[in-house]
Amino acid sequence: MKLQGQEDFGHSSAHENVLAEELDSGLGPGPGLGGPSDTDNGESGVSKDPLLFIQLNELLGWPHALEWRETGRWVLFEEKLEVGAGRWSAPHVPTLALPSLQKLRSLLAEGIVLLDCQAQNLLELVEQVISGESLSPELRGQLQALLLQRPQHHIQTPGIRPCRGSKAFRSASHDEDTPLKHQNPLRQKLPPGTEAAAVLAGELGFLAQPLGAFVRLRNSVVLEPLTEVILPSRFFCLLLGPPTLEGSYHEMGRAAAVLLSDPQFQWSVRRAGDLHDLLAALDAFLQEVTTLPPGRWDPTARIPPPKRLSSQHKRLHSELQEVTGLSRQSAAQAEDKRHHGQHTPSPELQRTGRLFGGLVQDVRRKACWYPSDFLDALHPQCFSAVLYIYLATVTNAITFGGLLGDATEGAQGVLESFLGTAVAGAAFCLMAGQPLTILSSTGPVLVFERLLFSFSRDHSLDYLPFRLWVGVWVAAFCLVLVATEASLLVRYFTRFTEEGFCALISLIFVYDAVGKMLNLIHAYPIQRPGSPASGCFCQYPGPGGNASEWTSTKHRDTDVLSVHLGLVNASLLSPPECIRQGGSPHGPSCDTVPDIAFFSLLLFFTSFLCATALKHVKNSRLLPSAVRKVFSDFSSVLAILLGCGLDAFLGLATPKLLVPTEFKPTLPGRGWLVSPFGANPWWLSVAAALPALLLSILIFMDQQITAVILNRAEYRLQKGAGFHLDLFCIALLILLTSALGLPWYVSATVISLAHVDSLRRESKACVPGEDPHFLGIREQRLTGLVVFILTGVSIFLAPVLEFIPMPVLYGIFLHMGVAALSSIQFTKRVQLLLMPTKHQPDMLLLRHVPLSRVHLFTAIQLACLGLLWIIKSTPAAIIFPLMLLGLVGVRKALEWVFPPQELLWLDELMPEEEKNIPENGLEPEHLFSRNDREDSELMYQPKAPEINISVN
Repeated sequence: MKLQGQEDFGHSSAHENVLAEELDSGLGPGPGLGGPSDTDNGESGVSKDPLLFIQLNELLGWPHALEWRETGRWVLFEEKLEVGAGRWSAPHVPTLALPSLQKLRSLLAEGIVLLDCQAQNLLELVEQVISGESLSPELRGQLQALLLQRPQHHIQTPGIRPCRGSKAFRSASHDEDTPLKHQNPLRQKLPPGTEAAAVLAGELGFLAQPLGAFVRLRNSVVLEPLTEVILPSRFFCLLLGPPTLEGSYHEMGRAAAVLLSDPQFQWSVRRAGDLHDLLAALDAFLQEVTTLPPGRWDPTARIPPPKRLSSQHKRLHSELQEVTGLSRQSAAQAEDKRHHGQHTPSPELQRTGRLFGGLVQDVRRKACWYPSDFLDALHPQCFSAVLYIYLATVTNAITFGGLLGDATEGAQGVLESFLGTAVAGAAFCLMAGQPLTILSSTGPVLVFERLLFSFSRDHSLDYLPFRLWVGVWVAAFCLVLVATEASLLVRYFTRFTEEGFCALISLIFVYDAVGKMLNLIHAYPIQRPGSPASGCFCQYPGPGGNASEWTSTKHRDTDVLSVHLGLVNASLLSPPECIRQGGSPHGPSCDTVPDIAFFSLLLFFTSFLCATALKHVKNSRLLPSAVRKVFSDFSSVLAILLGCGLDAFLGLATPKLLVPTEFKPTLPGRGWLVSPFGANPWWLSVAAALPALLLSILIFMDQQITAVILNRAEYRLQKGAGFHLDLFCIALLILLTSALGLPWYVSATVISLAHVDSLRRESKACVPGEDPHFLGIREQRLTGLVVFILTGVSIFLAPVLEFIPMPVLYGIFLHMGVAALSSIQFTKRVQLLLMPTKHQPDMLLLRHVPLSRVHLFTAIQLACLGLLWIIKSTPAAIIFPLMLLGLVGVRKALEWVFPPQELLWLDELMPEEEKNIPENGLEPEHLFSRNDREDSELMYQPKAPEINISVN
C-alpha cells in the first residue's frame, strides 16, 4: 500500500497559545509557497514562512569506499536523480510506503531531537549530534569524519571545497555573487529568503544500533557542502543504521524529505517545543494522507503535479476548534466569510446616502494612486500592450467609422471616429476611476445611432442638432444616476448577465470579421475558369493591319507565337506582357487579379491562427520561458507583422488600411461645432428626452457591465474601482462628443478585456513542478493614454499605416472575439449540449447539478442571447436597451426555477438571496454534502482569469 502526501494543512497539538495568537492576527498554518517575491497579494490567512528546499544525500559504497551522493530533492514536489540518464526526473507528486513512515516515527521517537540548536557551522552541528550517542571514541571519530565528508552533487557548484571545520564555510551571498552563467539553474528559480533542509540517510556497517537525529537550527546558517544550492539551512535530519535486506533507510530518508516538504508539517515543526510536538505533527500528516490500494496502480508511474492545489485553509477548522476552543459553528462561519467574501459589497459599492457621495469617495480613493498610475507603466510589457491595443483600436475606429458613415449617409465618418476615439479615450484615461478601460464605439450604440438617423431622415429633421439634444439629455440622466449612486445596481449583474452581454459582443466581433471578409470577396470576385465573363484576350493587328479583326485564341494553337503575333490567349500572355508585345488586352476580367480573394483569405486565417497560437505558446514545453513569454506578449503584433511581410513579399493589390489624410468633417459645409437647433423646431429639444432615456439605459448597461467584469476579484486589482467616477466621465464625454458631432463612446468589452489580459503579471521564480503565479494586473494609465494619442496621430501616419492589409486586421478581430467567447463558462456548457455523456469533461458543476438542469440553464441563456440578437438586427432595436436590462429580471426569475445550491454552481447568488439565507445557511453542512465540501473549496479558490473574460 502506498501513501500519497497532500499539500494540505493539518493541526498540531503543540503551542496552543502561539497558534491562537497567529490565527487571531490573520496568519494561518503554512508557508507562503511562492515566497515573498512571488506574490504581491498573498492569500490572507497564510503565514510568511520561507520556502524550504530539501535535499536527500544517501550513503553509498559500503563496505568499500563510502561516499555521500545526492539522490533526490524537493521544493513542492519530488525530483529523483536518474543516474543512468544523468539528469533529474520531472517533478512529480511523491508516493510513500506506509512502513517507511512508521519506521521513521519509531526512529525519531528513540533518537536525538535538537530544537533551536545554536550551531554556527557543520562541524559544531555534527559534534552536538554525535555527542548524545554512546559510542566509543574511535567510532565517534569515524562517524564525525564521515558526516563531514563532502557529498557528490549531480550539479557541481563552482567554488565549493571540502569541509574542514568552520574555515570552510562561506556566506550565503557567495552564490548570489557568482555570475549567472556559473550558478546552479535551480538557484535562479528559488525566491529570495529560501532556506534549506538536508536529509542524510544510509546503511553503515560499524553501527550496531540505528542512529536517528532531527535538528532545527535557531538561526539558519550555510552548511555549504550539504546541498547543491548554497542556501542557509534550517533543518538537518540524520538516519543511519546497520545494513538491511530491504534497504529501508532510503525510503525512510524519502519519508523525512516528504514530511519537510509538506506545508503543514513544516509549519508545525518550525514552532515545535519538544519531541511530543514533533511526533504530533507527524501523526497529523498521517491522518491526512490518501492511500492507493496495492495492485490497482503502477508503482513505477509518477503522478504529475496538479494544475491547481486544493485550498490550504481546508484544515483550518480543526485548528480553530481544537486549539483555540472555538465552536464548530463559529469556525464554519469564519470559513464561510472567507469563501463567500466575494459577495460582500466592496467599498466602491457601499451606499453613502449623500448626493454624489459615491463620486466623492471614488475621487478620494483614486487620488492617492495617481502618481503610481504613471510610474507603474515603466515596464517593457506596457510597450507590447500599447502596440497590441493601438492596432485593435485603430481597426475598430476604421470599422465603426465606416459603418457609421453608411448608417448616417456621410453625416459622420472615419475622421470623426478617429478624432472622437483619440479625444474621448485620452480624456477618460486621465480622469477615470478605472483607466484600464478602453473606450470605443460599440455595436449596441451603433444600432441606436442608425435608428436615430433613420427617424430624423423619415421626419425631415436635421440629424446632428437633434442628436446634440439627445446627447445633452443623456448626459443629464447619467449625472442623475451618478448623484443617486445608481451604480450600486451593478451588484445585481451576476455571471448570467455578464455572460449574456459578453457573448453578444463577442459574436458581434466574429460576425463583423467574417462579414467584412465576405464583402471583400464580393468586391474581388473569384474568377472561375470557363466562365463566359472570365475571358481576357490580347488583340493584335491582323495580317491586313486591321486591329478590329480579333477572336478568342482559345481555339488557336499556341505555336502561333513562333509564327506571327496573331491573337494570343491571355493565359499565355499577361496584360502587361501583351502591351509590351504591341497588342492590347480586351475582356471583362483583364483588370481583375484572380488571386486577391484567395490571398486575402490566406492573410485572414494566417493572422488569426498565428495570434491564437502565439498567445498560448507560453504554455508550451518548447523554447525557454523568457522567449515564450515574449512571443505570448507580442502575439498579435507578430501576427500583424507576419501578414504584412507576406503581403509585401508577393506584392498583390490587397485592400489596405485607409486612414483620413485631411483634417476636416466628413459632411461638407459643416463646422466642428454643431448648431443647437439648425432647421429643427424648438420643441424637439424637449422631445429628445424620450430617446435619450432609452440611450441612457443602454449606455449604463454597456458601461457598467464591462466595468464589473474588469473589476472582478479574479484580476486581483489593488487600486480599486471607480464605478461612479467612470459614469461621471462618460456623461461629460457624451456632452462633448455630441457638441462636436463625434460618435458616442462607452467601454468596449472585448478590447478592454484584451487590454487587461496584455498587462497580466506573473511570478518570475517558479520552482520545479510549479506554474507561474498570477500576481495581478499592471494597473496604470499610460498605456491607454499613449494608445489614444497614437490614434489621433494616425491621421498623419497614413504613409506608414497604408501598408497594413485589412484582411490581417480582420483576422485579429476574429482572434479577439473567439478568445473572449471561448473563455466563458457559457460556451463550455453549450458544448455539453452536443457532447455524449461519456466524453463530457469533469467539470465541478456536473458533480453537483443534474445534467438536465445544466442544459435547462444553458437553454435559457441561449434563448436570451438569440432574442437579443434578433432585436438588435430588426427595426425593434429601439427597445434593445430595455432587453439588456431585462437580463437582470430574467436572472431574478430563475430563483423560482433553480434552488440556491444549483445557482451557486451555475451562477452566483444575488444580494437578496444571501440576505434570505440564515446566518449559518451557507455553511458547507447546509449547502453541500460531506462529499461536496472539497469541491466547494475549489469553487471559491482564487484563481487567475484564463484568457480575457474573468470567470469564477
